[in-house]
Amino acid sequence: MRVGAVAWIGLAGLAVAMGIGRFAFTPVLPLMQQEGSVTLVQGGWLATANYLGYLAGALICIGWHPGPARAVRWGLLSIAVLTFAMGLTEGFWIWLILRLLAGAASAFVLVGVSAWAMPRLALAHKKTWSGYVFSGVGVGICATGVICLAAGSLAFGARSTWICLGGVAAVFALALWLPLRGDDGHEVPVTKSRAAPLRGEARLAALCYGAFGYGYIIPATFLPALAREVITDPLLFGLIWPVFGAAGAISTLCAAAFLPHHSARRLWIRAQWILAAGVIAPVFTINLYVLLFSALCVGGTFMVITMAGIREARRLGGTSAARLIALYTAAFALGQILGPPTVSLFHGGLAAPSVLAAFVLVASSLALGRGASAPETSE
Repeated sequence: MRVGAVAWIGLAGLAVAMGIGRFAFTPVLPLMQQEGSVTLVQGGWLATANYLGYLAGALICIGWHPGPARAVRWGLLSIAVLTFAMGLTEGFWIWLILRLLAGAASAFVLVGVSAWAMPRLALAHKKTWSGYVFSGVGVGICATGVICLAAGSLAFGARSTWICLGGVAAVFALALWLPLRGDDGHEVPVTKSRAAPLRGEARLAALCYGAFGYGYIIPATFLPALAREVITDPLLFGLIWPVFGAAGAISTLCAAAFLPHHSARRLWIRAQWILAAGVIAPVFTINLYVLLFSALCVGGTFMVITMAGIREARRLGGTSAARLIALYTAAFALGQILGPPTVSLFHGGLAAPSVLAAFVLVASSLALGRGASAPETSE
């Protein structure tokens, strides 16, 4: 398979997995609130179920090791079916199960794409093309936001929007099925070496990565819902999520070009300060410009921090890099799971959880800064 096809398949897979399987609920939530089918607190628990499913799916992949191409194919098909089901069913508890399963399916696709595409790009000496693959996250978020923006402006209900998103996921699942099926069993061999124990610095970095997961998830879950509370025009409050996704896609491409020549930890720290500013900005005042600023800050840094964090894990982990990345994944997922219940703890208010999230991000940046002057080895 040509390297260009590998990059495009990876991009499309992540666009569906993250844009629909993981984060479609964020822009659909205002429509569901408008219909009275869920409250903001219930929305927080639905989001938590999805993040819990993501953690479970990642842990299953770590223990089971499914074939990467097979994991992507069945994960995408599952996302399509589960998203369709959101529009064909009613009831909080049914939706809770569907979002849980969609989170698990998204993890299968993310892990599968990473294990399938990255070694092929490396073998073709195109490591920097990983930016194109991971820009699929932002592309998917942006595309989902545009679909929900159109749904809001055309007065489509949440049910019709879920069915539309399920149809989009099904189209991509079917389009990628044959190319990936033809690649089953053709895995790129990787060199294995004995893993060394993880150092304290590596464990601290994993804790900071978990803090990043907690800090970014409040705006990543509730920003469009917050926009709906202060902006009545759906064409305006619906802009927030496409801007978030576009910032994510563009910043990913920039980070892929920037990272090979700069300190991953320093980039992580600087991006996290910007993220903290975006998280706390709506606490002081809420209007369209502040919300767009927040969308740019959060959307433009979350994938940069992800890429910088994984690169730092590879540096700190050495021969135990895979184990440290798994620890990062678990810490990040746990951070995400803790975020939405914080909103429920404050009875649906977003100000206090946002301040807490910003504080956690600042503390994480300061902790990372203590080791920022440590020498970095090239990969």
